[in-house]
Amino acid sequence: MTTTPVLPATTHVGPVTLLARDLAGLSAFYQRLLGLKATAQTAAGVTLAAHGTPLLHLQAAPELPAASVSRPGLYHTAFLLPTRADLGRWLAHAARLGLRIGSGDHLVSEAFYLTDPEGNGIEVYADRPRDTWTWRGGQVQMDTLAVDGAAVLHAAGIDPQRLDAAAAYAGAPAGTSVGHVHLKVGNAAQAARFYTDALGLDVVADMGSAAFLSWGGYHHHLGVNEWHTAGHGRPAAPAAGLGGVDFVTEDLGALRAHLAGRDGVTDTPDGVTFHDPWGNRVTVRQA
Repeated sequence: MTTTPVLPATTHVGPVTLLARDLAGLSAFYQRLLGLKATAQTAAGVTLAAHGTPLLHLQAAPELPAASVSRPGLYHTAFLLPTRADLGRWLAHAARLGLRIGSGDHLVSEAFYLTDPEGNGIEVYADRPRDTWTWRGGQVQMDTLAVDGAAVLHAAGIDPQRLDAAAAYAGAPAGTSVGHVHLKVGNAAQAARFYTDALGLDVVADMGSAAFLSWGGYHHHLGVNEWHTAGHGRPAAPAAGLGGVDFVTEDLGALRAHLAGRDGVTDTPDGVTFHDPWGNRVTVRQA
């Protein structure tokens, strides 16, 4: 684990920016899927928020081609719901929408997966209590098992056999956030070293072709994998998809000093911005 104290342990993921080929269509999809509300809407873009907290910035980019699966960029944006009951209410909503979703019980969390109309990956999940997580040698134990969907629904008081009788989805609950972001990179070990050095993240799970990093003992704020992009470098031309990832912190002072003078780092009053070796833009802003 890194000992570089460049950001406080309370640093967390902020909004994710997506470059949208169909701005109106993508905005409507996320509002319907997650119950987010549109704010600051213009012809050029829209911010989608949960109870005033921005989670997504969608920017109109109709001229861009769709991103290929083998292009480094976004693997998924992971929306964290406050409780298992909240996840159950969302699951019933997703089922009523007729969406095709996958699932993963990761021991530290229960998650459901799908893809938006433009190919951007989505995870919707709820954490298990931290005191149930298992750590060995500084590594959090994670797996991918089948989620007991019926139990998740029961946690919300919903009968899996009577989904139509469940109350209409009330939208994203207060406390909904982007819990983590998972990126596609050309080399997972290189990416882990890059982000450990740049942001002082701890590598909390190293799986070879994927690595998971966090601040403050979380299971991960950032995932990186090379499953579809091994050996790929920075794309030569822009494409739709990931426009950037924001992290939010209480204090930028140590990070500014740590990154001072490095090539490709832009330091403004709004925050510190850089790109990783695969062109993924990262901005760290002060709350």
